[in-house]
Amino acid sequence: GSRATYVRAGIGGLDGRALRAGDSVPLAQDAAPDRDEVRLRGVEFGLPDCVHVVLGPQDDHFTEAAIREFLQAAYTVTPASDRMGLRLSGPRLEHAKGYNIVSDGIPPGAIQVPGDGQPIVLLADRQTTGGYPKIATVMSADLPALGRVGPGARVKFAAVTVAEAETARRALDAEIAAWPNRL
Repeated sequence: GSRATYVRAGIGGLDGRALRAGDSVPLAQDAAPDRDEVRLRGVEFGLPDCVHVVLGPQDDHFTEAAIREFLQAAYTVTPASDRMGLRLSGPRLEHAKGYNIVSDGIPPGAIQVPGDGQPIVLLADRQTTGGYPKIATVMSADLPALGRVGPGARVKFAAVTVAEAETARRALDAEIAAWPNRL
């Protein structure tokens, strides 16, 4: 029943393509039903000041300077981004051991760095395996916010431990579980 478009596969929406100027998108209903407004108060859906990452699994494939730069610089989300990944533009990250590795699994939020040195945060429609080294992985509690950013957004990263990432995820899960009581 979705009305979404998946452009990469060419399905859904308007002939499976991206919207263009002049397109007319039909509404699902002629009118919205009358009802009281329902709002979730105090919930922030914006991008955090810093996106938290766990370094690795191939952070040893980057120079120490590249890791410092990655954690200090601000990156800009490029228009080439989509549901597969956020392509970032910023300081070039230098590889210490080359930019090709034996393909391995790609978890949600993996940040791979191809030969051009520009990071790509892999999202919902990411490939299952990849052959570029991954400098870090976005902690799962921060990943939903990255799915909502568009071209031109500025992203900064901060390293956390696995334990800190797990604690943040448990806190997010508890907050989400409490939402029905806040309506």
